[in-house]
Amino acid sequence: MSAPEAVLTARNVSIEYEVDPPVKAVRDVSLTLHRGEILGLAGESGCGKTTLAYGMNRLLKAPALMTAGEIVFHDRSGVDIDVVSLDGEGLRAFRWDKISMVFQGAMNSLNPVISVKAQIFDIFDTHRPGMSKRDKQARAEELLTLVGVDPSRLSSFPHELSGGMRQRMMIAMALALDPQVMIMDEPTTALDVVVQRGIIREIMRLRERLGFAVIFITHDLPMLIEISDRIAVMLQGQIVEQGTAEQIYRTPQHEYTKKLLSSFPSLTGERGDFVRTGATAGQQEVR
Repeated sequence: MSAPEAVLTARNVSIEYEVDPPVKAVRDVSLTLHRGEILGLAGESGCGKTTLAYGMNRLLKAPALMTAGEIVFHDRSGVDIDVVSLDGEGLRAFRWDKISMVFQGAMNSLNPVISVKAQIFDIFDTHRPGMSKRDKQARAEELLTLVGVDPSRLSSFPHELSGGMRQRMMIAMALALDPQVMIMDEPTTALDVVVQRGIIREIMRLRERLGFAVIFITHDLPMLIEISDRIAVMLQGQIVEQGTAEQIYRTPQHEYTKKLLSSFPSLTGERGDFVRTGATAGQQEVR
């Protein structure tokens, strides 16, 4: 059996926030994303997950600075692209075309005073300037259908959509140019559990249909175990454990991974009893 083909490789990446004193947000991180897989990136808030994702997509802004390492994109054409060295038009052509990103907080990512249609068309105007208006309209309708939204909602403004629909719109925009990699930064944050499940099912379905690879960022390790092919666990700016989802679930090696797994309640086992204690009515204790 042949080894899986890599689509994105990060080697010894370090990122600092140049403040006083400097903050080392990402420290000597190496990751490989294989073509068509879902790689889960787990860890608590502030551990460097999003900073790493921004670095891999060249979205870092001052005072963040990549101080060491390399990031290589292995294009399906067979050409390797040194992402760190890209600038100007080369970087513009790379972003959204080769790698796209679904940002945390769809309402903050969508422009509240511009229709969904105008925001999708803006992607085509920037990256496909020769595309006709008819083709842009057809592609926009196709994208909304792909993510399970009625194409009639193209004329809607973000505030007219539910949280789940806004997130689906962001996924549609990320798919606009048929990227080979999609980075998803906690795409189900602030959504209720029913909508979360719908979004996750949609991501899985689209991945199977279109074949793109996903870096899925979240603190929800049980979710990653369910949907990921492989998982990397991040702590204080470093990857402390990597493995298949089954390995992480059944035989976690690092103490932090074990704590993450044990921090979520089990759906099975004995149920605790509530018993009254003390003289004050309403006081209760779990036994």
